[in-house]
Amino acid sequence: MRFSDKRKETFTVTTPLYYVNDLPHIGSAYPTIAADVLGRLERLQGKSVLMITGTDEHGQKIQRAAESNRRSPQDYCDQIVPGFVALWQLLNIQYDRFSRTTASKHEAIVKEFFQRVWDQGDIYKDQQQGWYCVSCEEFKEERELLEDRRCAIHTNKQAEWRDEQNYFFRLSRYQSQLEKLYQEQPSFIQPESRRNEVLSFVSQGLKDFSISRVNLDWGIPVPVDPSHTLYVWFDALLGYVTALLDADSEPTLENALAKWWPINLHLIGKDILRFHAVYWPAMLMSAELPLPKQVFGHGFLTKDGQKMGKTLGNTLDPVALVKQYGADAVRYYFLKEIEFGKDGDFNETRFVNILNADLANDLGNLLNRSLNMLRKYCNNTVPNFTKEDITLDNPLKAIGIYLGEQVKQYYQALAFSQACEAILNLVRASNKFIDEQAPWTLYKQGRQQDVEQVLYAVLESVRLAAYLLSPIIPNVSNDIYKQLGFAIDFNDKNQISIAAPFTIHSTWGILSQKQKLGEPRPVFQRLELLETV
Repeated sequence: MRFSDKRKETFTVTTPLYYVNDLPHIGSAYPTIAADVLGRLERLQGKSVLMITGTDEHGQKIQRAAESNRRSPQDYCDQIVPGFVALWQLLNIQYDRFSRTTASKHEAIVKEFFQRVWDQGDIYKDQQQGWYCVSCEEFKEERELLEDRRCAIHTNKQAEWRDEQNYFFRLSRYQSQLEKLYQEQPSFIQPESRRNEVLSFVSQGLKDFSISRVNLDWGIPVPVDPSHTLYVWFDALLGYVTALLDADSEPTLENALAKWWPINLHLIGKDILRFHAVYWPAMLMSAELPLPKQVFGHGFLTKDGQKMGKTLGNTLDPVALVKQYGADAVRYYFLKEIEFGKDGDFNETRFVNILNADLANDLGNLLNRSLNMLRKYCNNTVPNFTKEDITLDNPLKAIGIYLGEQVKQYYQALAFSQACEAILNLVRASNKFIDEQAPWTLYKQGRQQDVEQVLYAVLESVRLAAYLLSPIIPNVSNDIYKQLGFAIDFNDKNQISIAAPFTIHSTWGILSQKQKLGEPRPVFQRLELLETV
């Protein structure tokens, strides 16, 4: 099987394929926002981007959820999936493919992949005994369970004893190859804390894992033995591959992998790290396919310092949150306030305070008062300066000329919080600069050129900040760019790299007299704490 050499021009990022045993929660929204931000950044740089999200719809957990709702599993899935699609629209997520493991083309891909692994001699039948967590869809070792054999992840669920014949994948055969992968490609698993978890797990010795279930109808039959159903993870992980197929392509591995494979980044929660960082690469090694470039495991979210759950009555409804405060506000808070890769907390008071401080006050108010001064002192015209006219001792230029590359590197390292802080540093420096230079005083003193230079430097810094924040807050950035006279839509994923290429717009000093300025107005309305989400 051949693979194209087009990878430098393409970027593929995936979210997890979310379980449809219930409607999406804020934990589902979190990595999806992050994936969208990365996709937007790569599009700005002119790359062809494929962002994949979707749903994992097979397995016992889904079957039981359907039964409890008195529906067939397919009807139940069809009822839940639109909730994910609707939330992604609310959050302004620009996904390109939505993968469903119940799609017919997915079954064809799974069967072909199974056959490749079967032909390698890496699948065999044996007896499986052990404690099984239905919510994890995984057998657990005794040492992994809490008191009363409760799952350490789903603490209100007891593991169930299973004693049955299953088909197994020879994971143990790939111990040395996986260890070599982790050693030679230390960035394969990130952040470092997740990498260390995997290294510790693998060092204890890998055991073969079950890839089938009996007495389970809801799933894909094992090709060599239809009395068995494929284990959900062997099925679900291949949903990433299915998503690579063009709509009119025959569902074969060769067609699926032709353009977008290998995937650049799998964004996942740390609870499914083992499946993506151990099982998945081993399966691909068996099938003799190239491996993804990176697996990044983000942390868990809490609310007001407590784990979220229906039993505690402290769940956070992402739909209500977005409808109350707006998509940009939600996107900004979770990526700026929480260091991606670590656990983080949502507190509504802090949420409102941060948004008001950063976007309403520091950024929005700076733009508004600068434009109003431009109207008053400069006839509403961008001063006739170029970046060469402003020397490096100008504190805003000194920050701005390096900021684009710095922020790009933060984004690519998934250091979203640091990216936001670096951009806000320029915004805060601009507020300080305008207060210290006092253009209203300079104007009274007849120092028109100094007035114009101050206002040019500030407005150019606002523009640069808006551009670099556009992957996170595209609507606010659109509004800022419009007021500065740019006819650019950061939500137009097909044209954005042409309309506002990163190589130009990420540099400080591109505002010119050609810009026809718009009416000054607030770009982010101050939020009020209503405490209804």
